[in-house]
Amino acid sequence: MSTTTFSSTCFLKGSEVKVSNLKCNNGNWKLHIGGSTALSTKRMQISNSKQEKEIRVALLGASGYTGAEIIRLLANHPYFGITVMTADRNAGKSMDSVFPHFITQKDLPVLVSTNDADFSDVDAVFCCLPHGTTQEIIKGLPKRLKIVDLSADFRLRNVSEYEEWYGQPHRAPDLQEEAVYGLTEILREEIKNAHLVANPGCYPTSIQLPLVPLIKANLIEHKNIIIDAKSGASGAGRGAKVGNLYTELTEGIMSYGVTRHRHVPEIEQGLSDAAHSKVTISFTPHLMPMSRGMQSTIYVEMASGVTTDNLYQQLKVSYQDEEFVRLLEKGAVPRTHDVRGSNYCYINVFPDRIPGRAIILSVIDNLVKGASGQALQNLNIMMGFPENTGLGYLPLFP
Repeated sequence: MSTTTFSSTCFLKGSEVKVSNLKCNNGNWKLHIGGSTALSTKRMQISNSKQEKEIRVALLGASGYTGAEIIRLLANHPYFGITVMTADRNAGKSMDSVFPHFITQKDLPVLVSTNDADFSDVDAVFCCLPHGTTQEIIKGLPKRLKIVDLSADFRLRNVSEYEEWYGQPHRAPDLQEEAVYGLTEILREEIKNAHLVANPGCYPTSIQLPLVPLIKANLIEHKNIIIDAKSGASGAGRGAKVGNLYTELTEGIMSYGVTRHRHVPEIEQGLSDAAHSKVTISFTPHLMPMSRGMQSTIYVEMASGVTTDNLYQQLKVSYQDEEFVRLLEKGAVPRTHDVRGSNYCYINVFPDRIPGRAIILSVIDNLVKGASGQALQNLNIMMGFPENTGLGYLPLFP
């Protein structure tokens, strides 16, 4: 007589089940859940084959960094499976020929052009196309689809403002009216029933997450907000550009978009919504010689009688139940290394040398919480799944 025993924990949809014992006694399997026998069978078949996913996803613009990051995140998602991928310049190619690190992902569909994409067997769409090209494509998609757009095309409610900052008229103003801005922790309830979610930009995510709760609580002034932000080179996309060449970028720091970065109106829109009045900011982004990561250093003037302890406590209350936004212990300095490859945002508050002012540090991975991770978080909510599904990646260090 031989007996084999296993102990494990398994996950069912929306819940965790503790398997205390899985015993085999001469070919008879017994499954013990929570200490009692829940199932007994003569033979239990254990298979490694992938089951068909419940939600069929199309990924438009799969050959860019954000598209590749969505593929990485969905590789272990229990409910979302990719059935369509587009990349116009790489149509007909396999994904591992574009990104060799996907050579193990044998179930990915072949890349097709956007015009040849078939959406008849698709439930949801991630759109990772460049701004300016997205509006008409999304306008032509079936109305039944749930869509998360990672471009800037639907982030600004005022289409005139979009034209001013992006240099072209908005081609889908009616669709813009129904788009929901997808800053998950702030607008979760609106996202639940949305048809189209405009995924926030990376800089706006790192800036609004710490500032919105403080503005709503009237703890900081709406003037003299100064933001010094730094991003890894992947934030500029995968296209060949002189400024992104190794010799141009390495061993230095480069400021860009000085006074006119396109994320400014998006940031001011979110902060003005929180304040119920117009908020303007001074914002300067910088490109750093690293592949991914983002830090926003934010200088604020506190309201009369407010201290940095008040700011700290407000952020603590605002995010104490949030999985992906973490307020560090007092005095701890957030580092981009500590969130790399993850969907986390780390925040902390420090007193400035100048009386009445505070310094807020916020770090994210620009490709995850700043783009694809937050997009997945939003689609999870839109499709009725726990929003952390597929996002349980620990930060990658070193």
